[in-house]
Amino acid sequence: MIRFALSLILALSVASHACAAGNWSLMDSAGKSVSLSDFRGKWVLVNFWATWCPGCLSEIPDLERLHRDGKLTVIGVAVSYKKRDEVLDFTKKQGITYPVVLGNEDTASRFGGLEGLPSSFLYSPQGELVGRHEGPLSGDDLAAAIRGDHPL
Repeated sequence: MIRFALSLILALSVASHACAAGNWSLMDSAGKSVSLSDFRGKWVLVNFWATWCPGCLSEIPDLERLHRDGKLTVIGVAVSYKKRDEVLDFTKKQGITYPVVLGNEDTASRFGGLEGLPSSFLYSPQGELVGRHEGPLSGDDLAAAIRGDHPL
């Protein structure tokens, strides 16, 4: 457990890109603008993912549960897809209720770029970027970060 916690902490880094550190605004798949300032007072996770990514798929049930429970506002950013309908059909089939942005390389670069998928950015209720994580996260990892049990 300690080894896992240490490796998780070592894997985290805070992005220095302006969008990652400050406010951002994205357009979700329904055409609604979502921005960090909309969620002031709530924990927010921006999660970059792809339909073909096994690690991304493993996160979805926990992200959906935390989002529905109100413990975390999740914004999914789909990347590396061929057609818009591919993503929309996938999200419907998976029962994803959190906002999904149809992203691209420009979207990723606004967050400082991605080294792999999934990639997640965690923001505190004050709107501060408190962690960046490359790779899958479990619901337990995120819940512990929100409780303050380990930094993220």
